[in-house]
Amino acid sequence: MKTDELLIAQIEDKIQQADDWGVMTSGDFLDTHQRKVVSDYLRGRKLPVKVLFYGGWEDAERCMAVFVPEFAAGGEGTDADGVPAEIQDLLRVVRVSVPKGGRELTHRDYLGSLLALGLDREVTGDILVRKGGDKSAADDIGSGADIIVKTEIAEFIEMNYTKAGRTNLEVEILPISSLCTGEINIAQKQDTVASLRLDGIVASAFGLSRAKAAEAIRHGIVSVNSMEALKVDQEISEGDKIVMRGRGKVVLAQVGGVSRKDRVRITFNVYR
Repeated sequence: MKTDELLIAQIEDKIQQADDWGVMTSGDFLDTHQRKVVSDYLRGRKLPVKVLFYGGWEDAERCMAVFVPEFAAGGEGTDADGVPAEIQDLLRVVRVSVPKGGRELTHRDYLGSLLALGLDREVTGDILVRKGGDKSAADDIGSGADIIVKTEIAEFIEMNYTKAGRTNLEVEILPISSLCTGEINIAQKQDTVASLRLDGIVASAFGLSRAKAAEAIRHGIVSVNSMEALKVDQEISEGDKIVMRGRGKVVLAQVGGVSRKDRVRITFNVYR
């Protein structure tokens, strides 16, 4: 893994290139810790470029930092947020399908087999695993995964990614707009908490003791809005997305009134 110092040096280089050459530049995919390092470094700095974090879809956990010259941001060919249409060209979807009767593969299976090709984790984004029966729009596209990758490695993967362990794979390269995020199953959970501190929210959301929640936060396996959260007393707000690695994702959907015991009523959207 890159050191924080090396990461910042690379980010500075990308900013300089975007400013000097007048072109959009981007770095590698960032995990939640790296995204926080970059965000903290850029916060409050006056930059000659617009900075975007882009991972191919709204809930992306792994994102690239993209740097857009000011004259290009907000002009023709941009969306409502001033994001150039070309940004989508930075990424492709590797749609992997497992033949009928093949073993159901996990996130670890897909990641391990990609790394076995000699690829660095930094060139791949989210891996969205599909089980047989998951649907996108009206079509059941079967068991497999949609893997977000940098465009420059898509052809290499198409030519070389044929197996995960002993399981044969069928691979198709698609534009990022074809990403299948799967059928979203959301349940609601209501609870009361002493406060909106992160440790209390994590404990409530994932059914942990407060001590276990605090330990998870300090070990860096909890993120808030796709950025690593290490402070147990971080204040959480309505609409914040909380992810605990290995346990899932929730959104604090509503903060209500106070109970008779002076506890805050909350409602989560739990993603399954």
